[in-house]
Amino acid sequence: MSDHSHLVRYLKKQHVLSLCCHADGNLWCANCFYVFDEARMAFWLMTEADTRHGALLQVNPQVAGTVNGQPKTVLLIKGVQYRGTIALLDGEAEALARRRYQRRFPVARKVSAPLWEIRLEEVKMTDNALGFGKKISWRREESEVPFP
Repeated sequence: MSDHSHLVRYLKKQHVLSLCCHADGNLWCANCFYVFDEARMAFWLMTEADTRHGALLQVNPQVAGTVNGQPKTVLLIKGVQYRGTIALLDGEAEALARRRYQRRFPVARKVSAPLWEIRLEEVKMTDNALGFGKKISWRREESEVPFP
């Protein structure tokens, strides 16, 4: 399996990310359920625009965060650090993301919160199960899929 495939498989298996945002001297982090879209190398998440992090995201769309499990030993540590740009989805992109989000998290069918897309710009995965300190890196190329 290639490093990229290993990274994608991990991101598809997990379902919670940390989302760190900042604007106007304010810094905040939140945990959000997500669906990973491999074709776009993007996370889709649901959150209200009037939350503390939602308000910051509308001022500054640059975000960073992590995806990780809770291993009991350092030898099993696996996790991802990412940075990207977030935007509210609309139209067909929003409808597609909502269908996939609701399929993964059926309780979301009862929620009308907006969906957002984090377009990943850079990802670094650490996977000690592949060897202590093993790193897998990915960066978006300028010619890749445009942001909606």
